[in-house]
Amino acid sequence: MCKSVKIKKIKQGVILEVYVKPRSNEFKIKAEGDEIVVFCREEPAKGKVNKELIKELSRLFHRNVELVSGFTSKQKRLLIKNAGKSEVQHILLCK
Repeated sequence: MCKSVKIKKIKQGVILEVYVKPRSNEFKIKAEGDEIVVFCREEPAKGKVNKELIKELSRLFHRNVELVSGFTSKQKRLLIKNAGKSEVQHILLCK
């Protein structure tokens, strides 16, 4: 069963709120309560985590992804362009 997470449908696509944990052994996405936690391999310097996050999520959703806010924070908001809310929930949580 899918959990409720911080996903908001807007005109351009879907806004996804995530919490990032850098310096992990592997890139993975995990639902913890109502929060999406993304484990990134890179260290939080010179935008490396942001680049990895955008690259991996673009690959996962087969859509363009851009960082909307949280450039220097662990709490980030991403825009998944031309995606539907139910599609994003299914890919993240209901595999």
